[in-house]
Amino acid sequence: MHEYTLYTKSIIGMLAILNPLGVVPIFLSMRGNRTPKECVSIARITSISVSIILVLSIWFGTSILHFFGIGIPAFRTGGGLLILLMAMSMLNAKPSHARQAPGEADEANTKDSIAVVPLAIPLLAGPGAISLAISDAHQATNMTDKIILSAGILLIACVVWLALRAAAPIGKLLGTIGLNVATRIMGLLLAAIGIQMLASGLLKLFPGLA
Repeated sequence: MHEYTLYTKSIIGMLAILNPLGVVPIFLSMRGNRTPKECVSIARITSISVSIILVLSIWFGTSILHFFGIGIPAFRTGGGLLILLMAMSMLNAKPSHARQAPGEADEANTKDSIAVVPLAIPLLAGPGAISLAISDAHQATNMTDKIILSAGILLIACVVWLALRAAAPIGKLLGTIGLNVATRIMGLLLAAIGIQMLASGLLKLFPGLA
């Protein structure tokens, strides 16, 4: 039962934090005069990059934290706070500076390729998504759990590809209001995940709080 709960929470949480629908208007504003073929290529490269970044986080994130002497409780507390801040921005239907600073957005508009930077990282697989991936991987009890979590990331990457591939039709169908509503719903889920991570980390750091 624990494994199924972990898988479900991981997939829903990662889908909420990546929020592919929320990236649709950003992608549409950044594509400029690119041809449909170029946009398809950008969608493919972005989804592949997202999957690589997050799968590597699942398999090697904990080792990197140990190398720098960072404990999981402290990392979970910081990650929970970061995710909570991102959720607050999503609830207001505003882009979070935790994902991308204004200066990075301006620079992105001048780039020939926007697939890896800024779409894949930091807009999609940003600090919040990486934090959640490492936190979920730490709860995995064996290699099978990590393999299934990685498969979930690949599934979510396919959702990202579909959202970017159909960005124009989605934008027309949902409109600004529809996209904002979807973003706020994802933000609400994300807020709950952020608070849970924050509380879990604090309880480990300060057992007397229990």
